[in-house]
Amino acid sequence: MKEQELYQERYHRQLILKGFGDAAQQRLLAANVLVVGAGGLGCPVLQYLAAAGVGHIGIVDDDVVSLNNLHRQVLYNVQMIGQPKAICAAKVLQQLNPNITCTIHHERLTNHNAANIISGYDIVIDGTDNFASRYLINDACVLLEKPLIFGAIAQYEGQVAVFNVSLNNTPATNYRDLFPLPPKPGEVLNCAEAGVLGVLPAIIGGFMANEAIKLIAGIGQTLSNQLLTYNALNSQTYEINISPQSATRQLIPATLHALMQTDYDSFCNATFAIEEIDAAQFNDLLHNDAISIVDVREKDEWPLVTQFSHLHIPLAQLMQHTAWLTAPTIVIFCLSGIRSAQAAMQLTNHFGSAKKILSVKGGIQAWMQLQTQATS
Repeated sequence: MKEQELYQERYHRQLILKGFGDAAQQRLLAANVLVVGAGGLGCPVLQYLAAAGVGHIGIVDDDVVSLNNLHRQVLYNVQMIGQPKAICAAKVLQQLNPNITCTIHHERLTNHNAANIISGYDIVIDGTDNFASRYLINDACVLLEKPLIFGAIAQYEGQVAVFNVSLNNTPATNYRDLFPLPPKPGEVLNCAEAGVLGVLPAIIGGFMANEAIKLIAGIGQTLSNQLLTYNALNSQTYEINISPQSATRQLIPATLHALMQTDYDSFCNATFAIEEIDAAQFNDLLHNDAISIVDVREKDEWPLVTQFSHLHIPLAQLMQHTAWLTAPTIVIFCLSGIRSAQAAMQLTNHFGSAKKILSVKGGIQAWMQLQTQATS
């Protein structure tokens, strides 16, 4: 058969779809999509993208196939046990569709290589299973302005969202608008600890592949600014809207260089608990000479604070100026308590037990409300 005839035969069922046609198929063939993680979610995503005709697929994974993968990672088989997932996946995809190309990144995505790898692709799909990778991928995609399709699974439930894509002229959201800070170590179990129903990754991975295809082909409406949750026990889905949070943008490293300096593993596996104080406790400490008070907001960010003496070090620059923090107790505030919590985590891991680090819960907003109440 001639090349055009093979094209028509392979993609016939898509080509005849109303609102799809040859134009959408050509956009798929021209697309470059990076899939990070070739495990439970990555397997169905990769298979459906290849079958749909996505022209170039990048695969990032440093793991090898294990027997306990096979109940859910059906792209692999027992003959592949012990072999690198990225290499095995690429071989299967090429057999499924010889007309696409695959780039293998048999390595872990880190803060040192993320920008270089991600920059070569149009869309990124996060199929990872740990918080350090999720925050890293999100932050890199925000800085590089890459659409990000997110998925997560645990036990009987899965989630899907599309980030960094504006919907109906509304500002795009990112992962930190949903989860500004990671959970405490051990608070959320991964699949190895909590288990997962074998068919669930296929369902959620199918959702993720569908979002990618819609985004590339320009059809339908994506899950931009929304989080879809699916429960396998009752087959129910529900969606929640995600709103952009100005404060969470400050949690993302300001530059790609800053991204490379961020230790995401430490960020997501802090060995010390964050200690918070409320607005009233903060007020009682304002004139204590044994305390350094630090505002980690950006310069000239409203409301301006002139009522008490304090240091002003934006969150992105905080770790460069730890020498300024000489007092035995450091109290950190921001607008609402989100950035100060991250700052407290960073400083606690930096100083250990040498200093007492406190974050003001509710931020300067809560303190100003307290002052208003006191004078009314």
